Amino acid sequence: MTTMQLSTLYGPVAEDMILVEDMLESIKRDDLPPLKRMLDHVLQSRGKRLRPALVLLSGTFGDYNLNKLVPLGGAIELLHTASLVHDDVVDGALSRRGRPTANAVFDNAMTVLLGDYIFANAAEMVTRTGSLPVTRLFALALQKMTRGELDQDASAFDVGKDIQNYLARIAGKTASLFANATEGGAMLAGCTEGEIEALRTYGYSLGMAFQIVDDILDFTGDEAEMGKPCGSDLLEGTITLPAMLLMERYPKDNPVKRFILAKRDRAERLQDALAMVRSTEVLEVSMDMARSYIRRANEAISQFPATDARRSLTDIGEYVLSRRS
Repeated sequence: MTTMQLSTLYGPVAEDMILVEDMLESIKRDDLPPLKRMLDHVLQSRGKRLRPALVLLSGTFGDYNLNKLVPLGGAIELLHTASLVHDDVVDGALSRRGRPTANAVFDNAMTVLLGDYIFANAAEMVTRTGSLPVTRLFALALQKMTRGELDQDASAFDVGKDIQNYLARIAGKTASLFANATEGGAMLAGCTEGEIEALRTYGYSLGMAFQIVDDILDFTGDEAEMGKPCGSDLLEGTITLPAMLLMERYPKDNPVKRFILAKRDRAERLQDALAMVRSTEVLEVSMDMARSYIRRANEAISQFPATDARRSLTDIGEYVLSRRS
């Protein structure tokens, strides 16, 4: 689905998303030339802007106040961007979505500082909501994301981790920010406690499904669409749900385990691992788990009236399951 189609998917808040874009553009108006060049590079691609759209959509279930909702949407998108900038430095990634990463264009030290600068702008932006509870929620989401990334890096090439560890890891690194978007939007809109919890559950469940599908695409996706080679996670030692399921279900002479533990012939062993994952039921089992999270997300918002915003949230779940990049 293209960005234009996504804007249609955002339904009643699509036109208001331009206010989020304007807020993101505002941080590029810095008079320090090196910083401006770096900000232009990382903010050049508009992307899906899924997380700020979730903030606005959640806000429609209460007092839809754009003066509060837009700063939270901008802050969450900047937090997401800054985390990607730092991740690329940690991973030594040279491209993302087919474009050179900041650390490929600039040196690592400057890129780390760029990520810090974007984090600082995100923190300042969230204070514009005027809500201390939402600001605290934002800080907690950053803690969870960082913990999830640390766990992922610390467990690289560790074949002893199980699926519960995997779920806890993606809950931190991905689902926490989705939950922050929907819970924070509901809080700013003055929703009831029950409504806030329902939207938090929706965002968390959507984020879990989003990451599981992302991990499936690492085995099945089109490399041109994804902007990275298949098997990138395994190359970095990150063992995701399909690989874990394969090791659990086929413990004898497992090609994923052989690749992770290999000291040589790694390219050939990687292809063996990818081939077996693709030829067994583990991808469909993984997709079933993603579908179960989307069902949980839809059940959570079933209490709300059948508005355009609720339909958009349901359609976003379908998009997450069908996306190709």
